[in-house]
Amino acid sequence: MTIRSRAARVVVWWDERQVSLYLVAIAAGAVLGLSAPGAAPTLEHAINPVLALLLFATFLSVPLIEVGRALGDVRFLGTVLAGNFVVVPLLAFGLSRVVADDRALVLGVLLVLLAPCIDYVIVFTGLAGGARARLLAAAPLLMLAQVLLLPFYLWVFAGREVLDVVDVGPFVEALLLLIVAPLSGAALVQALGRRSSAGSAAEDVMAGAMVPLMVATLTVVIGSQVAAVGSRALDLARLVPVYAVFVAVAVALGMLAGRAARLDVAGTRAVAFSFATRNSLVVLPLALALPAELDLVPLAVVTQTMVELVAMVVLVRLVPRLVPPERQPIPPV
Repeated sequence: MTIRSRAARVVVWWDERQVSLYLVAIAAGAVLGLSAPGAAPTLEHAINPVLALLLFATFLSVPLIEVGRALGDVRFLGTVLAGNFVVVPLLAFGLSRVVADDRALVLGVLLVLLAPCIDYVIVFTGLAGGARARLLAAAPLLMLAQVLLLPFYLWVFAGREVLDVVDVGPFVEALLLLIVAPLSGAALVQALGRRSSAGSAAEDVMAGAMVPLMVATLTVVIGSQVAAVGSRALDLARLVPVYAVFVAVAVALGMLAGRAARLDVAGTRAVAFSFATRNSLVVLPLALALPAELDLVPLAVVTQTMVELVAMVVLVRLVPRLVPPERQPIPPV
C-alpha cells in the first residue's frame, strides 16, 4: 500500500467520524483548560492562527468561480442580511430581558448575539451540506453591516453610554486575518493548481486536513476559556439556557426564512446556520476592553462560544434532517 493510499484511508476514516471527533475535541479542551489553567494565554494566542488555517482549507475547497456566481444571488444575500439585522436583533433583545437585572450580563448577551458569524459558520455550513460558497460571498457584507449597525443596536437596546466601548478595530483585524488573507491564499493556490502539480498537491493536503484543523480549533477555543468561565460558573449559569434557546429559535427562523424566500435546500441550510452562529471570537476583544466592573461581559461572550460550538456539532447532523434533500421524481417506465 502506497503512502498516498494510506493517507486517503486515514482521511476517509476521520471524515466518517468527524462529529464524534469534534465532541472529543470539546471534551479534551475542557479537560486541558481545567487541569492546566496556566496554559490559557498560550491557547488563546493560538486561536486566530488555527482558525485562519481552517478557513484557508475551507476556502481552498470552494472553487472561487462559485463565490463569484454567489454574489449575484440577490435572494439569498437579501435573506441573510434581513434575517441577521432585522429578525435576529429582535430575538436577541427579547432574550436579553431574561438577565435584565444584571447590566454586565445584558451587555454581554447583546454584544455577542447582535454580531453574525463570518468565519467558522462557513465550515459548519459545508459539513451540513449547505451553500458555503454563497455564505462566503455574504461574509464581507455581514462584517460591514455589523460594524455599522452594532453601535446603533447597542445604543437602542442598552443605552448611549455603551457606545464608548465600541471600537471597529477588532472587526477590521478579523476581516483581514480571517477572511482576506485566507481567501487570497486560497485563490493563489487554486491558480497554481491549474498550472502545476505542486498547487494541486497543496489542495489535496489541505482538503485532508479539514477535520484535524477543526479539532484543533475546538480544542484551543474551549481550552483557553473554560477555566475563566468555570471560576464564575454560578453567575454565568443563567446564560446557558438563553444561548441554547437562541440557537434553537434562530435555526427555526432561518429555515422559515429560507422557505419563504424559496431558496433551495443548500441555501436554506446556509441561512439557518447564519442566523444561529455569532461572531464571538471577533467581539471578544471589545468585551475585554471594558472596565473592571463589567468583568462578566467577556465571560458572557465566551459562554456563548462554548454553548454554540456544542450546538454546531449537533446541528451538523440535525439540520440535514430538518431540511432534507429534495426528492427527485421517478421517471415513468
